[in-house]
Formats: sequence, structure tokens, C-alpha cells
Amino acid sequence: MPPPPASLLEAFPTPSRLPLVIEHIAEEFTSQCPKTGHPDFGTVTVRFGPAAAGTPHSERGCVELKSLKLYLQSFRTEGIFYEAVTDRIRDDLVGLMHPVWLQVVTNWKGRGGIRSIIRAEHGDVPAHWRTAVEGRSL
Repeated sequence: MPPPPASLLEAFPTPSRLPLVIEHIAEEFTSQCPKTGHPDFGTVTVRFGPAAAGTPHSERGCVELKSLKLYLQSFRTEGIFYEAVTDRIRDDLVGLMHPVWLQVVTNWKGRGGIRSIIRAEHGDVPAHWRTAVEGRSL
């Protein structure tokens, strides 16, 4: 099965010349284990600093939420490891928006007594976000 298309994602111009931190949290993310075909459930947090209005890449600085929702839902039938899905979301959003920095954190429900948290980053992520995962310090 082909991977979910990044073309599902849409962007709009950054609305501010001042620095912003934008955080989107998808609490009902589902993909499939590529080994067993069983569903994997998790929360995806996308956190980023868009290019400020009037600077390069600001015309596509923010991801449109309905398109993000449809993009994330397209993983439901995708057999993909946690690390790969986290990397793919990061890469597709960076390709769309060219943010100053971006962080994707996937926090997976436990299976077999093991929970996983995967973090993929782009750019110079502020230090306080690098140590925070779903409201907890590492």
C-alpha cells in the first residue's frame, strides 16, 4: 500500500510578524503494526515556530487543520513502525511549511507492557520543548 500522500496537506500564510509557537495535538491517531497488522493507537503532537509574516516561506507558514486531520487519518491502514511514522510526519510538514523549527512527538499506547514516545525534530528547537513530552519532563 502506498504511503499517505503529503499532497493532502494544505498551508496558509503566517498571520503574524511576531514569533509564534503553534501546537496541534491529535489524540486519536491510529496506524497499523507492520509485523502483526494490529492497530497502534497514540497521540501525535506537532509543535513548530512558523516563518514570520513577510519573511521567506511565510506564505505557507501554517498547516490548515482539516488537511492535517485528513492526512493523519490516512495512516489508519498504513503498516508502519512508530519511528517511521514520526519521521514521515516531520518530513512532510517541513516540506510543506519550511518552519523555523518543528517538533513531532508521538506518544503510543502500551502494548505488551511497553509504551513508546518518539520525537523527531527539525531546526533549532527551543530547549524547553526538547525536554518536554506531553507535559512531563524527560
